[in-house]
Amino acid sequence: MFSMTALMGFRIPLAEATAGSGSVQLLVMHLIAAVAFSIVGIAVLGICFWGIKRILPFSVTKEIEEDQNVALAIIIAAVILGLSHIIAAAITG
Repeated sequence: MFSMTALMGFRIPLAEATAGSGSVQLLVMHLIAAVAFSIVGIAVLGICFWGIKRILPFSVTKEIEEDQNVALAIIIAAVILGLSHIIAAAITG
């Protein structure tokens, strides 16, 4: 039986993956769920970033691009990283 080794060291028998339709269906279901949760996570992150831009009393784009406000860029980056961490934890359960 031919098998290939994945990058993480798992052995994936090709005969089992193609012969058993249950494992292929399970793989497709997991891929669809991963894509769906990725889209939801990116949408929530975009909505949160839009909300941050709306709440602030100044233009974030103008402050970062034109005025070269590095401190604001670092704060916004930290907020985005924190939100993405919270969204990832909420999605994984």
